Amino acid sequence: MNKLLFGRYIPQDSFVHRMDPRAKLVLSFLYVIVIFFANNWWIYLLMALVAILSIWASKINFKLFVEGILPLVWIIAFTMLIQVFFGTGGHLYWHWGIFSITSLGILNAAYIFVRFTLIILISTLLTLSTSPIQISDAIESLLKPLTKIHFPVYEVALMLSIALRFVPTLMDETEAIMNAQRARGVDFGTGNIVNRIKKIIPILIPLFMSAFNRAEDLATAMEARGYQGGAGRTKYRLLKWGTRDTIATLIYLLMTMIVFALRFF
Repeated sequence: MNKLLFGRYIPQDSFVHRMDPRAKLVLSFLYVIVIFFANNWWIYLLMALVAILSIWASKINFKLFVEGILPLVWIIAFTMLIQVFFGTGGHLYWHWGIFSITSLGILNAAYIFVRFTLIILISTLLTLSTSPIQISDAIESLLKPLTKIHFPVYEVALMLSIALRFVPTLMDETEAIMNAQRARGVDFGTGNIVNRIKKIIPILIPLFMSAFNRAEDLATAMEARGYQGGAGRTKYRLLKWGTRDTIATLIYLLMTMIVFALRFF
């Protein structure tokens, strides 16, 4: 069973790891937004090169990124099939009822595959190279101007930090529960869809119980340490914008300008 890599942090001494988490968060969102403007293979090639360069600068084994894609292969494949059989335009290769296969549908399916893959690579890079605490600090810093309109910035940052922290833990517990069920003779890969759903119920009950117990323990620990919210608290980890952040920002801005130039001109 492939472990979900979202939320897992792999410490390294690399260019990407030493970047300001605010820069990594903003640049990741910029990359995801820009990729939706891609409409030809030259743009996708450029964005793939930027993603590969970013992964290389992180010094993280590329195999981990492949493992991050594998759990989502079925979602990508399903989206591609919808585009292949329901896409219109271009040369018509096959038609039957509401289904059809066209050259433009196949091309768009290929675009979707590349787009999803690159988005997963960049989002995986963000979580593998940035600890949940750093992501929380970055979100809190970026949203801090919203405190002027009484937006609960500190509470939102805390919730996101806790969620990111416990995603890998819950996935590990799910795998442990499934292994225990397999040891008792449960086969999750057989039967129709109704039977498979019924087999999931014995997993959900102990998983929810474990999650509630962890939440209660966490709340007790925070109260014991006198947590009263983020307002007025000092920071042990100070975020500092450095030269590497400026270099990465310039590279991504250059990529953005080239993408828009190739798209619109």
